[in-house]
Amino acid sequence: MNDDHDSSLPEGFDLRALSAFVDGELPPVEHAAIEAQLPQEPQAVARVAAWRAQKAALRALCGAPQRNEHNEHDERSGSVGQSAADEPAFIVVRRPTPWWQRVGLAACWLAAGAGLALALGPLAPRLTGGAWNGLGGSQPPSFAERADVAYAVYTPERRHPVEVAANEEEHLISWLSKRLNRPLSVPSLQEYGYSLVGGRLLPGEAGPAAQFMYENASGARLTLYITGISRDETAFRLFRDGNRRTFYWISDRMGYALSGPIAEGKLRSIAIDVCSALGGKPEDWQ
Repeated sequence: MNDDHDSSLPEGFDLRALSAFVDGELPPVEHAAIEAQLPQEPQAVARVAAWRAQKAALRALCGAPQRNEHNEHDERSGSVGQSAADEPAFIVVRRPTPWWQRVGLAACWLAAGAGLALALGPLAPRLTGGAWNGLGGSQPPSFAERADVAYAVYTPERRHPVEVAANEEEHLISWLSKRLNRPLSVPSLQEYGYSLVGGRLLPGEAGPAAQFMYENASGARLTLYITGISRDETAFRLFRDGNRRTFYWISDRMGYALSGPIAEGKLRSIAIDVCSALGGKPEDWQ
């Protein structure tokens, strides 16, 4: 058997505890203890980052859905999930499929996908409430993709999710308004159970961008991304990436994007209220 202790890790850490920390398998008290100790141990931080990157790559490779932090907390508390004993302890190695079989299979899937697109294309606006631009539609603008990436990067942060916290809201709005060269305001989402966490400055496509973050009582987060854009149009569309959804719109040469993993209908309702609060005209989308 291999020793659980790794000589490359500092005293007080072992592979088993660190691995359980990454997998969300520790009780809350032990998880919090390791999380508090990590910032003082660069080697352990590097090991955790490497394992998390490896897990993310494996999920992407296998097409597995990403787990949100609320589920991971449930797993640590023992209400959801599997134990380490439930994980497979072996690897199945299969004989590679000949290239000509792979090419034929790919051609079949391509033909099936094209047929499905033709069959469902006319129904897409009805199924998505008019928020989907169709399989043949244009790609989402870069600011919507940037908003989605910013959501994925910053919402998992527990200790440093924002640069300026909500208790300095006046300073936050003044600072970001100055950087974007436009008066900004922070819409309230209390009606939907979300409170402001704070905000940060981000690089946009052609200048600065602002991100405001909200959180509800269960820890779920939404972000509002705002940036200047070069064109002006009336647009309101939906962009999806995994379990994340982003409703984005353009108004008065400003791009807005509301991102989160909540139900599409609820996110749309919040986006409409946010647009109205920011001086937009959501009635143009109906």
